[in-house]
Amino acid sequence: MTDQYLTTVLDKAERVAEHHEQVAQSSDHPEHEYLRYAVLRLLEGKADETSVEVPQIDGVTVGYGEDDAMCNSWDDDVEWWETVPPQEACTRFRVFYPDEYDAVPRVIVDVMAALGAWRVWIGSAAACGSYDHRERREVHYLWPEGHPVEALLANRLQDPEAAVAPDGGRSGDVRDRMVVTEHSPQHDDLEPRTSRAVDESMAVSLLEKGGRYEVRSASGNWYEVDVISESCTCPDWRKRTPEGGCKHLRRVDQEIKQGRVPRPDGRLPSNS
Repeated sequence: MTDQYLTTVLDKAERVAEHHEQVAQSSDHPEHEYLRYAVLRLLEGKADETSVEVPQIDGVTVGYGEDDAMCNSWDDDVEWWETVPPQEACTRFRVFYPDEYDAVPRVIVDVMAALGAWRVWIGSAAACGSYDHRERREVHYLWPEGHPVEALLANRLQDPEAAVAPDGGRSGDVRDRMVVTEHSPQHDDLEPRTSRAVDESMAVSLLEKGGRYEVRSASGNWYEVDVISESCTCPDWRKRTPEGGCKHLRRVDQEIKQGRVPRPDGRLPSNS
């Protein structure tokens, strides 16, 4: 579930960057700002459609700030830093939830785990002087600036042309990008899905600049392939997510490599 929530957090952070870019207007770490605001909106039930259904709990609110700055404001009045001292360049999330829950609601745990934050304090909100949150509890998480999740978001936010390799494939693509045909000497050594990708009759066309292709399979079904996010709408990909991609992803790779379809950036490969 953590991986699914990570995708959801990243999806939401992308939309934050697109529609609420002001949250990072004066920040040197915009991805950090987008992600923590995305977490707030997810847990407070303000998210739009998400790839994974995020359970909503009435009464959950989220606050956050720089941990050392919060310590300077609250240190004399609360016990938050007795266990873990204030951390530099680190966000402290304060997540409030109804005190009817004996434990931290699972959705809070899962979303924070996906982000890579760790829990450092839990207790009564009223006892911490949070008088607007009586009859609720709060749990605190720390999350450092420069966390690897920020790099994942940065990669998503970069210009699509920067995310493709010179031959039109995705930079860092894990799939074997050699050109093969049914007559190639290495054909018999191919992994079964790659072999089917080469042998079966498929029609490939670029749907949208940025790496989205449409594939008509031999069965007559149509599937959408995204070579940037490495995904396909076919049952094999949705159910198994095979390493190296489904046959449709691999076929699109081959078509791009051989110059039969435009690159993800809309241009034909330079060697075509």
